[in-house]
Amino acid sequence: KRYFGTLLYTGNGTTGQTITGLETSSGTSWTPDWVWIKPRSQAYSHQLFDVVRGAGKNLQSNNTNAEGDLTAEFIGFADGGFQVDDDGSNNINQSGVTHVAWNWEAGGSGSSNTDGSINTTATSANTTSGFSISTFTGNGTSGATFGHGLGVAPKMVIVKERSPAGNNWMVGHDAMGWGKYIALDTNAAQVTSSARWNDTAPSSTVVTLGNDTGINQNTATYVAYCFAEVAGYSSIGGYEGNGSTDGPFIFTGFKPAWIMLKRYDSGGEWEVSDRVRDPDNPVRLILQPNSNAVEWNATTRDIDWLSNGFKHRSSHADFNASGGDYFYLAFAESPFKTATAR
Repeated sequence: KRYFGTLLYTGNGTTGQTITGLETSSGTSWTPDWVWIKPRSQAYSHQLFDVVRGAGKNLQSNNTNAEGDLTAEFIGFADGGFQVDDDGSNNINQSGVTHVAWNWEAGGSGSSNTDGSINTTATSANTTSGFSISTFTGNGTSGATFGHGLGVAPKMVIVKERSPAGNNWMVGHDAMGWGKYIALDTNAAQVTSSARWNDTAPSSTVVTLGNDTGINQNTATYVAYCFAEVAGYSSIGGYEGNGSTDGPFIFTGFKPAWIMLKRYDSGGEWEVSDRVRDPDNPVRLILQPNSNAVEWNATTRDIDWLSNGFKHRSSHADFNASGGDYFYLAFAESPFKTATAR
């Protein structure tokens, strides 16, 4: 169970608390490097924290805000989880509010990666799980590159401008091709643009950038989350919908613990489900990264999560429109015994 885990908790207000429960199959606890928190029972924004930017430095997946400071609320990363308090803003520990936290392990606080034309401020990479976090300062030059540290080409990259504010989250994915991007904070379709990834797929060492201000503005600061596929642990791919309640089966090679998917040829909401909030088929409990909406029971978007993948049981356009193109990112419930990124 190492490298990814979901934790549930209820806020206790100004008392503060340590949220724990991240353990390997042998019972050894591990410390997350990326924590994504969403209040489930209140319409509050998603809050994303990582060890590279520093504990308490937040970004919100559902808007274009600059990096904020919640150090009075997200106290720090801890063995088996993290610590939260409450400064009265009610972002991640309001009394009585239920929360979910999705947690990933990278490689600690990291160090500068010099593989690209832009030296990262720091890159935290886990080559076993195929996940890295990098921070860098843009140079405004098309074709600039930064090193991701994974040793194999990532299939999905998420970049957010930390400062200044105003630009969308930029997402690249193999299923779309690297002449396109899609925004994490909206429900819009993919956009064709060489100004994001410079029409260049990531290599085993670097991610290539265009000169759009949302991804590589001169002197602006950014964070990048890079995902490579690892057999038995993660699956990153695409599928075509058939518009039927006997929907497509998507092979992952494992029983999913967490899935994020998005229709990219047309508008549609980002959708995230996990096995801790919703352990039984059909999986219906939805949270949307592009929205601050509360968790809801999507009875028209049924999915069966199986031992080796997932299968759609509805024809909802966000999941399974006839001829619709979708991509996904999935992590395993019982991760690999031995595997490396591929």
